[in-house]
Amino acid sequence: MTTVLIVDDQPLQRLGFKMLLENNPDTSVVGQAAHGAEAVRMAAELRPDVVLMDIRMPGMDGIEATRRIVASGSRSKVLVLTTFDLDAYAYGALRAGAGGFLLKDALPEELLAGIRAVALGDAVVAPALTRRLLDTFLEHVPDPEGADGPNDPRVAGLTEREREVLQAVAEGLTNTEIARRLVLSESTIKTHVSRVLAKTGARDRVHAVIIAYEAGLVRADRPPRE
Repeated sequence: MTTVLIVDDQPLQRLGFKMLLENNPDTSVVGQAAHGAEAVRMAAELRPDVVLMDIRMPGMDGIEATRRIVASGSRSKVLVLTTFDLDAYAYGALRAGAGGFLLKDALPEELLAGIRAVALGDAVVAPALTRRLLDTFLEHVPDPEGADGPNDPRVAGLTEREREVLQAVAEGLTNTEIARRLVLSESTIKTHVSRVLAKTGARDRVHAVIIAYEAGLVRADRPPRE
């Protein structure tokens, strides 16, 4: 049973999520919060497996609430939900330690799958956000030419295969897709991913993507600067 804390300033939105989660045999709602400060307090008290976090709320927003929950050392994972495409908000939540991002128009089965994945320590990002999140991220990190690349201490200890796996993760590929690309079994890929997270010190796949870009291990085309 995965326990969930719902955080959203819209009562009807919270009700809809609650009905969905309570009707699912694998999830249980342990509380609801209407703003970030309340979310931080309830996460500490209730210790849910997953905090379903809205971003824009009055008072303390979801980004700051995520940052405080993660910084506290809480066991709770944060899954951010957004109704809009303002990637700066999603980027901020990613840096704050969110384990995943989904749009609020996701199908019920996609939301449930996302909650399960985040609870297990995996990461989930809505396909519609993946490319834009990476593009936004690239505007906030140094140019790859200034990075240490494979000499970065966080990635220097990776084997060639582990580096390939990290690069694929940074492209947004799932374990199944990576296995297909590298012609390996999915269980082998899971093992490689676990080793990559351990060696780089990444807390999850999202954090591993950040490390890959910051180290210059993964590069993407940038638009010409004026």
